[in-house]
Amino acid sequence: MDIFFYNTLTRRKEKFVPLTPGEVKMYVCGPTVYRYVHIGNLRTWLMADLVRRILEVHDYKVTQVMNITDVGHMAEDDALTVAPGEDKVLAAAAAEKKTPQEIAAFYTADFLDALRQMNIQPAHVYPKATEHIPQMLALIEKLVANGLAYEKGGAVFYDVSRFPHYGRLSGHALEDLKAGISRVEIDETKDDPNDFLLWRSAGEHRTVKWDAPWGPGFPGWHIECSAMSMHYLGPQLDLHTGGEDLVFPHHEGEIAQSEGVTGQPFVRTWMHGAHLLAEGRKMARSVGNVLRLADLRAEGVEPLAFRLLCLGIYYRGHMNATWESMRAAQSNLGRLRRYVAEWSQQSSVVSRQSSEARAYHERFISAIADDLGFPQALPIIWEMAKSDLAPSEKLTLILDWDRLVELDLASAQTAPAAPLEPELSSLLDQRAAARAAKDFPAADRLRDELAARGLLVKDGKEGQTWQRMKDKG
Repeated sequence: MDIFFYNTLTRRKEKFVPLTPGEVKMYVCGPTVYRYVHIGNLRTWLMADLVRRILEVHDYKVTQVMNITDVGHMAEDDALTVAPGEDKVLAAAAAEKKTPQEIAAFYTADFLDALRQMNIQPAHVYPKATEHIPQMLALIEKLVANGLAYEKGGAVFYDVSRFPHYGRLSGHALEDLKAGISRVEIDETKDDPNDFLLWRSAGEHRTVKWDAPWGPGFPGWHIECSAMSMHYLGPQLDLHTGGEDLVFPHHEGEIAQSEGVTGQPFVRTWMHGAHLLAEGRKMARSVGNVLRLADLRAEGVEPLAFRLLCLGIYYRGHMNATWESMRAAQSNLGRLRRYVAEWSQQSSVVSRQSSEARAYHERFISAIADDLGFPQALPIIWEMAKSDLAPSEKLTLILDWDRLVELDLASAQTAPAAPLEPELSSLLDQRAAARAAKDFPAADRLRDELAARGLLVKDGKEGQTWQRMKDKG
């Protein structure tokens, strides 16, 4: 079965064909580790996770590299007072009265833990910017030697006028690009406002700096990803993903740097996820609507419920995360767990799959292979659940599909009963009272809460009964 992805570079959906048959070199833009990651960040990284999963289901060997920027990312930020040209990690270190190393280590741990909670597969390599300065310097020296970069006052800038394809990814003609937009550093020493920084000269009081042919300093933002991606994956990549806010200037800069050194096309397929909105507004610390997984948990929404919500929205479309939609996703996650628990109880061994089950499976995989069509695939799950398939076939399908949706549904299979904890017993009593009072919304909410705690509750003629679900292995 062919896989199709929308390629930002060509502005069309294309059949995916890697450079080397059966192998995929994939680079994902990771975090700048100076603050907690939020659910908007996680939606972008989830998109990359889904790309990798559909490729692996089709037996591609994927090598995924995801950078950790722990130095050099400069811009104004809505959470910190960051002067133009100031390093975000250093600004956070000063604000929190910690060393840059402590800041980077703390927020790197938060980032990795958030990925774990969301069931986002870990990358094969997490290169840190501070550990790849020699590779960055080597690239900068080649760009200078090739006449694409120039030095001024100990800083080195890329001359975008010397790269004819600059602006191709974002669709901007060079004359239309304006200096000073968000995440573009302003420096009056540049020959042209559109030129971008490769190496900045360290000031007198900067403690984190490295020696370079142009004097002590530190790298610009864009050079890091070019250096680290090519160091681990080679001069040409099959896939590069990131948020839509990275198309310009970051990914545009990566192309100019990488192709300026190698003379070869840098990336075959560029994929970008759209912004996530919170209650209809773009998440921003200045607005006060930035949400972390901890905020969702505090409201009874599991990270995997947020994952399920994301699956229902096309990755290239803006997603509006409301508390209503997240609670609905939590309820739907509970329904899926109950289905799995019930089917595992009712299942018997089957020797082969029916033609109807095979048809469901083909439709599901085909939908996802068409540019991550999870919004088209999810309704197939609900349709299959209500079908006349045998419980064993339903269970086989849903657990197979869970390799892609990754909602830990296998853990919902029922386990032998054990003595009930007092807290769970109390919740069961509350639910029974809610049903007696015909407060069905409260009864449903308590049933979902019990399911989240590993208890499957069913209603019958004799009232509610319960069974434990299997713990995750």
